[in-house]
Amino acid sequence: MWVYIEKIRDFVEQEVTIKGWLYNIRSAGKLMFPELRDGTGLIQGVVSKKEVSEKVWEDFGKLTQESSVIVKGLITRHPKKEDVYELQVKDLEIVAIAEPYPITPKEHGVDFLADRRHLWLRSPRQSAIMRIRNEIIQSIREYMYNNGFILFDTPIFTPNACEGTSTLFSTDYFDLGKAYLSQSGQLYAEAGALALGKVYTLGPTFRAENSMTRRHITEFWMMEPEMAFFDLNDNMNLIEDFLEYVVQRVIKNKKQELDFLGRDLSKLEKVKKPFPRITYNEAVEILRKKDIPLIRKTENGEEHIRPFPYGEDFGAPHEEAIVEAFDKPVMVHRWPAEAKAFYMKRDPENPKLALGVDVLAPEGFGEIIGGSQREDNLDFLLERIEEHQLPLEEFGWYVDLRRYGSVPHSGFGLGIERVVSWLCNLEHIREAIPFARRPNRIRP
Repeated sequence: MWVYIEKIRDFVEQEVTIKGWLYNIRSAGKLMFPELRDGTGLIQGVVSKKEVSEKVWEDFGKLTQESSVIVKGLITRHPKKEDVYELQVKDLEIVAIAEPYPITPKEHGVDFLADRRHLWLRSPRQSAIMRIRNEIIQSIREYMYNNGFILFDTPIFTPNACEGTSTLFSTDYFDLGKAYLSQSGQLYAEAGALALGKVYTLGPTFRAENSMTRRHITEFWMMEPEMAFFDLNDNMNLIEDFLEYVVQRVIKNKKQELDFLGRDLSKLEKVKKPFPRITYNEAVEILRKKDIPLIRKTENGEEHIRPFPYGEDFGAPHEEAIVEAFDKPVMVHRWPAEAKAFYMKRDPENPKLALGVDVLAPEGFGEIIGGSQREDNLDFLLERIEEHQLPLEEFGWYVDLRRYGSVPHSGFGLGIERVVSWLCNLEHIREAIPFARRPNRIRP
């Protein structure tokens, strides 16, 4: 009976077949201890020379790391470790002997591993990260489905940008001129919300920023819900409920993987609503009290501007300083309008502010969500498009949403890799996606 290692505890004292790869092997006299992986987990086998045929014993001696095998044996409990199981081997079929494996248990540099990402993914650490990523995405889908959201697939090729074309990849699109790889599905999702009430998108997006920080990649996945008749407060309430659901489900279903990564679960367990809510003004005051400067690069090096100037966006050091006193995600809302995108609605109580919200993860992981109430007034939207010097002809369909039954509506975007990095406590975002794309890397 072929079983997967992740289900092995259900087959104690039963004979099973495991199909997978040799991860490691060690010998002790007339015993060999092959460690097998099948993509769902690892299990140690015990090969006793007196219990197997001479051919099986010899064949195990031929195996190299990552050789593919089919192994049969009896599942038993480990004699000393609780909830650990072993495979008492009875038979072996070699599928393929692997060539000398370029990634061995010794230490390798990041570039070496990134060049061999197709093999690096087989390591237990990378496997754990990918399983947690899968759980995050599955929890997103279930939360959205259970709360009445419709999956709304938006184009990757677009004729216009959400926030200008300076950070977009362009390509020639037949005889129609330039097209761009989407940096967000938001504008199309707004059309979906006005048709279906509550929708969400989930797919790849692209940013042509020549940024080499540990938080940036050029191709990443975004989840973007849009909701008709939601104002900014409704939006923030949804974000709280949604994030709590995702984080607590990952803790429940992927505890083993989180433990393997050394994640402090007590910190994630605190991610429950309500979340702290502070205005942009209050966030700036935190930075000024802590004397955190704005650092600008100049021809002569770096310029440290103190106190932190009002109206500037936050970088990584600022986000870390803002969340330092909190053990939950922090919601920073009501931003200076000139610092935000054209589609954000102005605060009726102070038109210099936009009804936007950024959610900063605790432990210094930075922004994981950006959202806002969208501008629903036709005249104001036209003003914003003109102010941002965007081509009106490319936004005609978007403006139409305000001509025909406009309503208050809101939404947000969540970066999948940012959340994976946070929950897995990763030093660099490149491990949060199977094959990272960065300004200096497009292979493998």
